[in-house]
Amino acid sequence: MNLAKGSKMSQLVYTLGFNYGKMLLHPSYRYVLFILGLPVNLVVLLIWHSRRKRDGWAVVQQAVEHDMLSTSYRDKLRMDVEEQLRRKHRFFQQQVSEAEFKRQTEEWLEESVQKELKERTFSKLQEQGKQRLTMADTFQSIIDKPWFLAISVIPGCLMYAMMFLYGNPYLKYIFERILMTVFVILGVATLVFTILYLSPFNPAANILGETATQEQIAAFNHVYGLDQPYLVQLWNNIKGIALFDLGKSFSGNEDVTATIARKFPITLTLAVISLLLALVIALPIGIISAIKPNSLFDYTFMFIALIGLSIPNFWQGLIFILNFSIKLQWLPATFNPQNWLSIIMPTIVLGTGLTAAVARMTRSSTLEVIHEDYVMTARAKGLSERQVLLKHAVRNALIPIVTVVGLQFGGMLGGAAVTEKVFNISGLGSYIVDKQFIPDIPSIMGGVIYTAITISIINVVVDLLYAFVDPRVRSKMKQY
Repeated sequence: MNLAKGSKMSQLVYTLGFNYGKMLLHPSYRYVLFILGLPVNLVVLLIWHSRRKRDGWAVVQQAVEHDMLSTSYRDKLRMDVEEQLRRKHRFFQQQVSEAEFKRQTEEWLEESVQKELKERTFSKLQEQGKQRLTMADTFQSIIDKPWFLAISVIPGCLMYAMMFLYGNPYLKYIFERILMTVFVILGVATLVFTILYLSPFNPAANILGETATQEQIAAFNHVYGLDQPYLVQLWNNIKGIALFDLGKSFSGNEDVTATIARKFPITLTLAVISLLLALVIALPIGIISAIKPNSLFDYTFMFIALIGLSIPNFWQGLIFILNFSIKLQWLPATFNPQNWLSIIMPTIVLGTGLTAAVARMTRSSTLEVIHEDYVMTARAKGLSERQVLLKHAVRNALIPIVTVVGLQFGGMLGGAAVTEKVFNISGLGSYIVDKQFIPDIPSIMGGVIYTAITISIINVVVDLLYAFVDPRVRSKMKQY
């Protein structure tokens, strides 16, 4: 049991040392490593500098440098550098002064000498069976001591957590995508606020009316912080987004976060149901069209898909209301959460474009792989057509399909406002549209940013689905 425990501890120490060395080679992670484990890294740095004086590098470097000087290496190199510089100037037809020529020569000469000195020193040290001590080597040697590992756990807990995360390619991949999402959201927040700030609309005048006095407008601007400088307002909005506290809306004085929390699930539910409906219809149609290309079925459904891509949502919604609500009276014209029939028309309208896009992409992607060598090999092995299709053809065709679904779903969330307006759905899309002409900055910022957060999360999920669908992506992630 003690042997197993010792083996696990050795594996832990080796993993920490290996990840530490890899992170030092990555510029971004190097700074994160130093910041998160500053007390531990300071100790490692002091020990490294102390031991580095005794690793033999300085002695060998001095001997190599003396040898280079004694063999007139520098003089020969100077002549080569001068000749190359003259050729360069003649080729580019450059005229430089003598002082400038000497300066360029010295810079190039010094760079070449230092590079050659480093290479020769490294080779000489290797011949002696030694190597230059690195900070990673120092960390590996001292982390091997149980007492150091024990006392460094608390001050270096964040650093060790980051090292374990870096060592797992999947967690590292997710972490980097989430970090990118944070920067995307900050960019979106800055862009949206800047556009609203530069907008010619005056929120105070629009809300208070034409009869509002300058004193009333000034008081309104002071209450909501609209009289503050641009950077102060931007910081307050970004801070509010991070803390899920966007304050009160200009119109109605309602809590923006609570309002969005109430309206966003309606839009998300509508989009998710439309997505599921689109996948159930589009995937089989696309696969069958690929199996039977240029058939009546293929022409018919691809023509319908083209129509679906071309029909505007608002026009389709109005035609549905006219026929199914007013003439036939089968379905309610407006959305009612208590009546499940009222969600049928909005989901069909919202999902029509997605269904058409996914069906066409499924057909083209499946057609592309269905004649590949590995599919023909699967058939030659005697597998049934169904096994060949599902296990080999469709699975390899899923990458572009997943991409289209992710992009279209994000577009559905952002473009649901038209459908919501047509069917009188009190969702996030119609909420943003109602607020944009004031403009109600907290409400618009909240709606747009939290939609952007959802779309960013969807993109992360899509990236992870790539690894699930395609083993080649998984292999690359392990080497990442």
